[in-house]
Amino acid sequence: MSIILFDKLVFGPVYSRRLGISLGINLLPVDSKYCNFNCIYCECGWTKNGKKNKLILPKRSDLVKILSEKLQELRGTINEPDAITFAGNGEPTIHPDFAGIIDDTIAIRDKYSPHTVIGVLSNASMLHKQEVTEALKKVEKNILKLDTGIQSTFEMLNQSQGSLTIEKLFEQLVSFEGKLIIQTLFVRGNYNGHYIDNTTPEEINAWLPLVKKICPEYVMIYPIDRGTPVKELEKISEKELNQIAEKVKTKGIKTEVYF
Repeated sequence: MSIILFDKLVFGPVYSRRLGISLGINLLPVDSKYCNFNCIYCECGWTKNGKKNKLILPKRSDLVKILSEKLQELRGTINEPDAITFAGNGEPTIHPDFAGIIDDTIAIRDKYSPHTVIGVLSNASMLHKQEVTEALKKVEKNILKLDTGIQSTFEMLNQSQGSLTIEKLFEQLVSFEGKLIIQTLFVRGNYNGHYIDNTTPEEINAWLPLVKKICPEYVMIYPIDRGTPVKELEKISEKELNQIAEKVKTKGIKTEVYF
C-alpha cells in the first residue's frame, strides 16, 4: 500500500466508504501534508511542517470558482456527488478562511447541487476557535476524530503537535450537543518500541463512556485501508470491529462499521 497525496484543490469525484460519491476539497498544499497531528496510520504519510519552504494555501476565491464550475459540470450526470467532503492533505480546519469557505460552499451547493451533503473530516484539534466550531455546526456531516479515551494512547497514536489533551478534546466534543459524528480508527502494531492497540478491553472501557456522553448522531468505526507511514500496523478484522460496534449500540448510539 502506498502513501496518498491529493494534487488538486477540488478532486474526484471518488467513491468513499462512508459518503458515497464524494467530491473532495483539499484546503492544504497540493505537494505535501500539512497537519497539527502526526497520526501513525495517516494515508498522507508523516507530518513535516518545516519552515524552510513558504506555506502556500489555496485562496478562498479560487475554491468558489473551481467548485462552482465542477458542480455545474457534474450536474445531471451519474457522477453528480452525494457529498462534498473537506479532507485532503492534512487538517482542513487549519485554513485561516475555513469558516468563510464553509459559507461559500453551502451557497454554491444550494445553487448547483442542493441534494448534496457537505462533510468535513477533522481531527477536532481546532475546536478552541469559535468560528471553526460554528462553521462545523452548519454542515450535514460534521465528522470528528476520537480514537481513544486514554491520554498515553492519544499521544502515541495521534501525536498532537500542540498541548491538546483527551480531557480538553472531550469537553469540546460535548459542546456540540450531539450535532456531530464521531469517527474512530482501530489499529494495533509496534511503533518506537511501543505496542499500540486501541481495541483492548481497557481502551474500549475508557473510550465508550466518552462516546456515550458526547452522544453523537452516530459513530463511524473503521480500520486502516491504505498505506501507512508505520509499516508494522495491523488491519483490525471486520469481526472485531463489529463486536466493538455492538458495544456502542448497547448505549443507544447508532454505529456503522466501514471495512
